[in-house]
Amino acid sequence: MDHYVVFGNPISHSKSPLIHRLFAEQTGEQLDYSTLLAPLDDFIGCAKAFFENGRGANVTVPFKEQAFRFANSLTERAQRAGAVNTLRKGMDGHVLGDNTDGAGLVRDLTVNAGVALKGKRILLLGAGGAVRGALEPLLAEQPAALVIANRTVEKAELLAHQFADLGPIFASGFDWLEESVDVIINATSASLAGEVPPISSSLIQPGRTVCYDMMYGKEPTPFCRWATEYGATHVLDGLGMLAEQAAEAFYLWRGVRPDTAPVLAELRRQLASA
Repeated sequence: MDHYVVFGNPISHSKSPLIHRLFAEQTGEQLDYSTLLAPLDDFIGCAKAFFENGRGANVTVPFKEQAFRFANSLTERAQRAGAVNTLRKGMDGHVLGDNTDGAGLVRDLTVNAGVALKGKRILLLGAGGAVRGALEPLLAEQPAALVIANRTVEKAELLAHQFADLGPIFASGFDWLEESVDVIINATSASLAGEVPPISSSLIQPGRTVCYDMMYGKEPTPFCRWATEYGATHVLDGLGMLAEQAAEAFYLWRGVRPDTAPVLAELRRQLASA
């Protein structure tokens, strides 16, 4: 039986084994999937040992950049992201590195939530790895403009420069923005600290603006509560992104795309009862 893992540290909290077990049951694919606690000082050695017999892996914090260096070859979106969250060993023994995070975000927005991104004004909050992974898939949707806002404007400017060949992308500080936009995506870790990025509520046009937080929890995140308070038409958390990026990885490994709807429903059920 083909063996897959998710690398991380810590990793015991990961929902990936549940997600991929449900995907395997749904599609009839025979595979074994487990967590693997990689040592902080030797991810490469741990990955080499696993891939002596393993077929594929997901990679979570803090190892995505190390996985980028570990892979023998990279997909274009992984090259753009500068980070890898999915590894697949080919028949020749070479390991391909991919990044499915941004594709998962876009699929959750466009397919699950029915939000069209073409021609829209998108505001992306933050300038870390989550943003870098999202930029290529978001720009592929042909928005009218994509603005990266960050506390340290220079980081946003660097990303805007690096991705400028893919579409209309701009940089901003949090406090520079006042005019309403169509979509706001929070890719900062503010929700983990119980906070909201310091942006104006005027960015939300009640009944039209979609707000999306890459974080999720049993209760609505602080960003989601803020968006609801100011009248966003859709308020979404990142649980769907989690399921969709996993489905993208499963498709890369097995050539079969699972239906995420029943898996996402089970994740919501378990989260609510936790």
